[in-house]
Parts: sequence; structure tokens; C-alpha cells
Amino acid sequence: MWKKLENLKAIHECGMIAIIRSDDAEDAYKIAEAAIAGGARALEVPFAVPDVLNIIKRLTSKYSSQGIVIGVGTVLDAESASAALLAGAEMLVSSSFNADMIRMANRYQAITVSGAMSATEISDSMAAGADIIKLFPADFYGPKYVKTLQVPMPTAPIVPFCGVTPENVGEWLAAGCVAVGVGSYITKAHKKDGDYGKVSKAAATFIEAIKNARA
Repeated sequence: MWKKLENLKAIHECGMIAIIRSDDAEDAYKIAEAAIAGGARALEVPFAVPDVLNIIKRLTSKYSSQGIVIGVGTVLDAESASAALLAGAEMLVSSSFNADMIRMANRYQAITVSGAMSATEISDSMAAGADIIKLFPADFYGPKYVKTLQVPMPTAPIVPFCGVTPENVGEWLAAGCVAVGVGSYITKAHKKDGDYGKVSKAAATFIEAIKNARA
């Protein structure tokens, strides 16, 4: 089976892409490991994280063979996309539509998550070959916006980023989202006492909420 197809299935089955943010490289790596321990199967580490490409190399060398999808976020151009792919990333995420990023990723069979807000941006992303549409910032729109978009664009594979919680994830999925992007709920769970076990617990809690919503 194509690895890209396997990775897309992993994202859909888990229902979540965890966004790993930190201003410290080692902290980001530990957050990523803890999220995986909690059941996360797809991770995005943004370019804003220090030493991000080395983090990607470490994560992919350890987890790629286990079916964990490791990606890079805030990919703004083809040059950044190339660097991420060379580091081993199997998913590229942008906050806005960028045809060069999508083209580069498709050339090497990496998953593309293309940022979009309007129907035009969503349509352009899909026409360019994006695998997933990142609705960002989703909290400015809400599930009703997705439900409305699904009427003229029922094939749009929308994943909301920003503002999704265990309490409202069911609303997003019911509106037609194929998965959700989750950041601070997971990545900041250890901040008070440095207990990365709380990151794992947060990831597991969110995944359970997704399963319950889908049921």
C-alpha cells in the first residue's frame, strides 16, 4: 500500500492532528513523544519551533515505521517544503494557500494540509491538489460555517485548527469535518509542573472525545 494512503488513513482513524508548539527544542520533542504515547498518530511541528528540522529527523527515525505521521507546519514556500521533506517529514502544513508547497509535497507523495478561510481559497487548494483543507483560524467561524460550506462543497476535506476542544469536537465532526487540529489543550498540559504524563493524558482524552462523537 502507498505510504501516503496509509498516512491519510491514520489521520482519519485517529481524527486528530496534534500541533506541537514550544520555544524550546527539547521540550517540543518531549511533548511530541508524550502525545504519541497518549495515542496521537499525526503531529505537526511548526517551523517557529527552534531546531525544528532536527526534531523532525529524530521523530521520523523513531516513529515513522510505527505508522506515526510526522509533519512540519507553517510551510510558506517551496524552499521550506524541500527542507522539511529532506528532514523526513511526511506531511506539510500551511496557514494559507501556497501552490508551490502543494506541488513540492505531491512530487514526493507527502500529505498536504492547505490553509484556507474562504470558499475560493478552499477551491483553489483542492484544485492545486491539497489532501486536507486547514480551516484557520476556525474559532472565528465555528461549525455552522463548515456545515454551510458542505452544501456547495461536499467533497472538501476540512480540518479545523484553533478553538477545537473535547467539549465542542462533536459539533465540528457533525458539521462535516474529517478530523480536527489540536494545539494548546495537549501541548500546554504539562506547563504547571513539567509532568509530560499530563500531555499523554490530554491526548488520550481528546481522542476519546472524538471516538465518542463519531459513535
